[in-house]
Amino acid sequence: MKKIMIAVLSVMMAAGLCVSAAAETELVVFAAASMTETLTEIKALYEEANPGVTLTFNFDSSGTLKTQIEEGAACDVFISAGQKQMNELDISCDEEKNPDQLDFVKEGTRLNLLENKVTLVVPEDNPKQIESFADLAELLKNGEILMAMGNSDVPVGQYTQKILAYYELDEQELADAGKITYGSNVKEVTTQVASGSVDCGVVYCTDAFSAGLTVVDSATEEMCGQVIYPAAVMKNSADAEAAQAFLDYLGQDEAMAVFEGVGFSAIK
Repeated sequence: MKKIMIAVLSVMMAAGLCVSAAAETELVVFAAASMTETLTEIKALYEEANPGVTLTFNFDSSGTLKTQIEEGAACDVFISAGQKQMNELDISCDEEKNPDQLDFVKEGTRLNLLENKVTLVVPEDNPKQIESFADLAELLKNGEILMAMGNSDVPVGQYTQKILAYYELDEQELADAGKITYGSNVKEVTTQVASGSVDCGVVYCTDAFSAGLTVVDSATEEMCGQVIYPAAVMKNSADAEAAQAFLDYLGQDEAMAVFEGVGFSAIK
């Protein structure tokens, strides 16, 4: 049968008929919303270098993406903006980090891909003259400003909660007083700041860059820890080999140059 197929292909090629060199492969990549611009640029580069491979992205908050994977959504590669969401899918993590002992991460594929920074951003002309996180804390205590932050299931929201705790601010009290608004992902926070509907917001430096927002301060590791983006191939991947090849590419110079161009940095 194999010899017959080869003979048929030879005849088709001799007749000038088009023969596909490789089967088409679609990779579904779930990625944190803060990677929208970079991965969209990388898609064009990767597909050009890998004919037959199509990248399909699902961008949203890491918490939402984790839930979709848990509920059975098809996903080849998951890139989270926080360790928490990846831990909750990784059976190699203990019950404290993965309380439901979910098993979606393909063994041996998980890595720490990128580092980001948490920044304080303000609207054009900075009407409240906020210059630092220390200013933010003081103005929030006095009830003088309105701040936008991510929801508690969104990594950027979780980092913001750590910053509020660092300055001994009560998030619930501030929210009840109408001094905090929320976004379901980091893009919603940047939109609130860009529109001037809030006095400031806490987002990643990469999103501030992409949205053209003014950054007035960056959070230190002491304030909120390192902002690490883990990535992994999922166990339910329809083509784990192709998924791993794409994940490997993301750590190479060409892709890393795109990431670094907006403020991401490689893990040292």
